[in-house]
Amino acid sequence: MPRSLRRIVLSCALLALGSAQANVVVVLNSRDATVQLLDQATYKDLSTIAVGKEPHHLMATPDNKSLIVASSVGNELIFLDPKTGQPQRTVKDILDPYQIGFSPDQKWFVSNSLRLDRVDLYKYDGANMTLAKRIPLAKLPSHMAFNAASNMVFITQQGSDQVSAIDLTTQAVKWTLPVGKLPAGIAMTPDDKHLLVGIMGSDYVEVIDWKAQKTVKRIKTGMGAHNFRSAGDGRYTYVSNRVSNSINIIDQKTLENVGQINVPGGPDCMEVTEDGKTMWVTLRWIKKVAVIDLPSRKVIKTIPVGRSPHGVFFFNAAQR
Repeated sequence: MPRSLRRIVLSCALLALGSAQANVVVVLNSRDATVQLLDQATYKDLSTIAVGKEPHHLMATPDNKSLIVASSVGNELIFLDPKTGQPQRTVKDILDPYQIGFSPDQKWFVSNSLRLDRVDLYKYDGANMTLAKRIPLAKLPSHMAFNAASNMVFITQQGSDQVSAIDLTTQAVKWTLPVGKLPAGIAMTPDDKHLLVGIMGSDYVEVIDWKAQKTVKRIKTGMGAHNFRSAGDGRYTYVSNRVSNSINIIDQKTLENVGQINVPGGPDCMEVTEDGKTMWVTLRWIKKVAVIDLPSRKVIKTIPVGRSPHGVFFFNAAQR
């Protein structure tokens, strides 16, 4: 085979491999302490990887070269290849990393310690995390969101029905606001004006004007409003309702509920393909993952996974 033709064949093979790798879906089975890999195109089970106890949440590093799995009871972060799901390295002695996040300016890594009632702030240099401060909060710090300037992180506290704002510049709590029962997921609207808080103990999303430090609206959803995933279009976001078995569509400009998708099984974490047409959602109560056709708002497939599936990720996802 001529050398030029060999180069063409090799290039095509590498492109095909990259495309295949981008179709791996990573699912965290919290009660099994495993990461399960699924084929996005065929829905087939590819493999299962044992990790530390209670992996709940996951996210890509800012450079998209790694996927971090937070093992809360295992007290460690497991770094995976975001395209293949294969292990890269493990960082130990990160205590109780239940929920994790990077500030938009990539200078801070934040870890919520649910069972230890605190938030750990780490300085991030693009590769390493250095503990800067541990901040105690009232009870069960859960999810987080940042402002665009990267100087504030907002933390929901499920056990004390509060949202706290931590100033990353001073590394201190700036304010704490009472909200509805069992606040869980939290998201900043694209205009950086409002925080959306899923009120898991009721049937609404609480809207907070974070600069004025007050609740300005309640958006009625299904019972058990829990977690958010943006549609990737800069306007709409989805909120999962674990009790009512539904997902609502929130218009972040008008702050209205504009649609619903019925998803039996306790929908929890969501991921959306980059074309905005398909959603994958973990079903916490029935050991399955659902695949949803978003234009028709219908579940088109359910896939068996491990016990208590929580976080879900794939590389070829819509922007957050």
